Amino acid sequence: MSGMQLFGTPLSGHTHRVRLLLTMLDLPFDFKDAPAAVRQTGEFKQLNPLAQVPVLIDGGQALTDSNAIMVYLVKRYAPGSHWLPEDALNAAEVQKWLSHAAGEVRYGPGSARMVKQFSAPEAYEAALAIADKFLPQMEQHLLEHEFLATGRPTIADLACYSYVATAPEGGVSLAPYPAIQRWLARIERLPGFAAMPALPPPQNIR
Repeated sequence: MSGMQLFGTPLSGHTHRVRLLLTMLDLPFDFKDAPAAVRQTGEFKQLNPLAQVPVLIDGGQALTDSNAIMVYLVKRYAPGSHWLPEDALNAAEVQKWLSHAAGEVRYGPGSARMVKQFSAPEAYEAALAIADKFLPQMEQHLLEHEFLATGRPTIADLACYSYVATAPEGGVSLAPYPAIQRWLARIERLPGFAAMPALPPPQNIR
């Protein structure tokens, strides 16, 4: 376990969710910064041909895709824990929110942040439209639930947290969503939490 390595970047929400789980599970790891230039090297592409972060090395095995990495970590190091329930209904709820993390969260507030902060070649207005449709649905859900999938934090909460918390950095205001703000605060109070480095929000936040 002591040889675990996490390749990523500090400002990547996908990396951040894996770092959160590693620290919350109290798993030792070495963080390896992998900026764009590193990810284009042949050595890195041997780890992940898609040249994306994060990549987790554990026991000589290279694991890719942040949500898949979190499933692996819980299954291997915290089986039966609240992070990934075994029963069918709650497991399905976790999977549903992992899908939201990879879909609406990534291509809504996540994409808006990438455009505003990193000039990513993505469609900003489309990202705002996705955020404007999804965040009210998330707000309604969190008016009735403390966490996304079950009554306790799961990997679904960590998967959705990073890009929702940093939505203002993409010009997406969280002011209309008090239940989401309360949920973010619950995640931030969990043992082992550490925030991503903050970036200045754009002048126009809607």
